[in-house]
Amino acid sequence: MHVESKLRKPLITGGKTLNDVSEDICKRVEEKPSLSWYAAMILSNITLVVGAYAVYRTLWDGIGMWGLNKTVMWAWDITNFVWWVGIGHAGTLISAILLLFRQRWRMAINRSAEAMTIFAVICAAMFPLLHMGRLWIGLIWVLPLPNTYGSLWVNFASPLLWDVFAITTYFSVSLVFWYIGLIPDFATIRDRAKKAGRKISAFIYGGLSFGWDGAAKTWSRYETVSLVLAGLATPLVLSVHTIVSMDFATSVIPGWHTTIFPPYFVAGAIFSGFAMVLTLLIITRKVYNLEDYITIKHLELMNIVIIVTGSIVGIAYLTELFMAWYSGVEYEQYAFYNRVTGPYWWAYWSMMTCNVISPQLFWFKKIRTNIVATFIISIIVNIGMWFERFVIIVTSLHRDFLPSSWAMFYPTIYDLGMYIFTFGLFFTAFLAFSKYFPVINMAEVKSILKHTGEKIKK
Repeated sequence: MHVESKLRKPLITGGKTLNDVSEDICKRVEEKPSLSWYAAMILSNITLVVGAYAVYRTLWDGIGMWGLNKTVMWAWDITNFVWWVGIGHAGTLISAILLLFRQRWRMAINRSAEAMTIFAVICAAMFPLLHMGRLWIGLIWVLPLPNTYGSLWVNFASPLLWDVFAITTYFSVSLVFWYIGLIPDFATIRDRAKKAGRKISAFIYGGLSFGWDGAAKTWSRYETVSLVLAGLATPLVLSVHTIVSMDFATSVIPGWHTTIFPPYFVAGAIFSGFAMVLTLLIITRKVYNLEDYITIKHLELMNIVIIVTGSIVGIAYLTELFMAWYSGVEYEQYAFYNRVTGPYWWAYWSMMTCNVISPQLFWFKKIRTNIVATFIISIIVNIGMWFERFVIIVTSLHRDFLPSSWAMFYPTIYDLGMYIFTFGLFFTAFLAFSKYFPVINMAEVKSILKHTGEKIKK
């Protein structure tokens, strides 16, 4: 039997047995929601309804309701799009890449991270669709409809169409990967419902489990499919944000025309994604009393990933500044000088403070193992990553080549409303998931219990 070193901290504490795992996770699904869950859901629904008005006005009156102008044609919409896509990266990274590398610490956190990926990508996909303006007409030009309006793919040469393919593929694979991981746990809930005489729950979860019987052959196929999907998802993690970055890098706009964008965007996406996973997990472990499964060790390991990716992002920022200076191109030099000292200087320095300085605090063990400090820094990182997208997009556009075309971007209440709507949608979906679906992968946690549990360490 394989036994880990006693020097390593256990991944599962509290002396849990296999039955304890099922009880602790399933009772969150079987019991009535707590008052805190209801309060959070009501708040999310209010946010969703308030934001829905901004979506309605945008669809009815057009994107003129936003603060866009002839110079700054991309602003909050594309900023929010890139930000949400970035957040959606961590789930597949935790699930797929860490699975291929046999990292056991992923098993208690992958379920929530995968769910976060699905909901974040849905939020992201909204913005390009709404940016099309009259959506019902715009879809004619981007969907493979019969050849009635001219060429079948009218805008096939547009880099934005690459996003459609990349994000659709990424979402599809992530959704299948997430759902397949849920099937054994659905079967556990089904069996418990049958024993307790809850016929409706047994019927619903029986349908969701696709007739899972727990046989050795079934488990073998499950593991094979998981590895195949992980192998498919791994290049997608790298390709999706690479393609998103090419929306900018293929242009000749100073500040965008740089080859460092693909790796820089991927590192930033993993950086912000892990920060969002931390934010959600810290709340989830407290609300659902899952401290024995999502331990300080898990949070510490995720903080280490944030140190690494945050440092890569910091190097990318400095590389951009150096290359602008070294290039000798006056437009490129001015673009970065304007970022640092121009009218949006506050956004640039907020980005540098939040993304470069704050993660370095995790070098100190006391801070990276402190839950309150981790929670605060994870929020700060996500704020910083939003500012990064804003700086890249708005500060590069608002100073055109001709001074006569210079303009400022000021968000309207509808820009803010759209952003609020995505938060309402995200948290409503996540709260529903945390109530009706098991938030921790019971099957995988049980598989590592005998190797990494607290009992074996004694």
